[in-house]
Amino acid sequence: MQSANTHAAYCLATYRCYDEKADFHKKALGIAVGLTVGSWTDLPDARKAEMEKHLGRVVQVNVHEPVADEPASGRYADIQIAYPDVNFSRDIPALLVTIFGKLSMDGRIKLIDLDFSDGFRSAFAGPRFGIQGVRDLLGVHDRPLLMSIFKSVIGHDLTALREQFYQQAAGGVDLIKDDEILFENPQTPIERRVEVCMEAAAQASKETGQKLLYAANLTGPTFGLIEQAKKAINAGANALLFNVLAYGFDALSELSRHPDISVPIMAHPALAGAYYPSPYHGIAANVLLGKLMRLAGADLVLFPSPYGSVVMPREENMAIKEALLTDAAAPLKRSFPVPSAGIHPGLVPLILKDFGSEVVVNAGGGVHGHPMGAAAGGRAFRQAIDGCLSGTSLRQYAADRHPELQAAIDAWGLKE
Repeated sequence: MQSANTHAAYCLATYRCYDEKADFHKKALGIAVGLTVGSWTDLPDARKAEMEKHLGRVVQVNVHEPVADEPASGRYADIQIAYPDVNFSRDIPALLVTIFGKLSMDGRIKLIDLDFSDGFRSAFAGPRFGIQGVRDLLGVHDRPLLMSIFKSVIGHDLTALREQFYQQAAGGVDLIKDDEILFENPQTPIERRVEVCMEAAAQASKETGQKLLYAANLTGPTFGLIEQAKKAINAGANALLFNVLAYGFDALSELSRHPDISVPIMAHPALAGAYYPSPYHGIAANVLLGKLMRLAGADLVLFPSPYGSVVMPREENMAIKEALLTDAAAPLKRSFPVPSAGIHPGLVPLILKDFGSEVVVNAGGGVHGHPMGAAAGGRAFRQAIDGCLSGTSLRQYAADRHPELQAAIDAWGLKE
């Protein structure tokens, strides 16, 4: 095992490698050398001196041997390699190709953690707004935020979208986002969609007294994204939704730092299921949807919750939360965690227990499918949040003159 030179800058990648027979220490050394200088033992001493600053270092190898009562766990090792910053340019694609490009195809191996050097991190501004900035825009600092999403958007005209937007906004939500499959189309082009939805937001604001952010879905060819974003912002968009994994982290990074894109960016996890769920392959959720999203500049990050219809294990949710909220990534601003999918008001106690106040409660069917209508669905969520913050049992809070919350509990149940 080699120790990293403390006078040099390294990014640290941790892998979980499964193999029934491998010499994991030899495997680790092969990774460290193979993904950096290519070969080492055959080099003359003079060449080694020149190349040493480029050589990857094995930091740690922890081998797990299965025991009799857990044979299904298999034999694996957690291997940590330090990669010299001098080897790659200061962009996320260069780092990912270095640490996991061809290695991702080498048997049963998964990238389970990634730590950036201070030098590498300093090349990124991170979220422009972050949690505090989003709260400042909304004027809400004393509670979790509430978001609802469009449902059934394909084939609808602007009038139908406006009405759907208004019904959500009238319920007292703080944010509304487009569906991630609502792409640019002649029926609801982004600038017209933004205009009519922001008109509906203004109408609802007069009734609720609340500010609201509308995250319009930013789509189209990659090299046109900047102009498309400007078009949306000029039409009044005050937030953007972006399918980061379809376009790449570098696209998010460029958008988040562009001087003309002065609105929060919400990262959608579409395609994430191709990367994180397998124990043997891919990139762990805390890296994919946590550390890299924050580094690239996402102000809010959606991911499957452990509670609803697209379930992610709770420990993975907590790892994403830690990556988005921990001060270890300072001076990057913190990103809002947005656990999503299948959320109804009766799940709010679990969300607040796991995530605390720095969370966005995100609802789709829990708003639109409310027995009393979408506006009542929004009010039911607000009542659920207020009830949890009051310290009162949510069932008691619902029974105490909160009919919208009571109807939601009757329809979907309650988990406290």
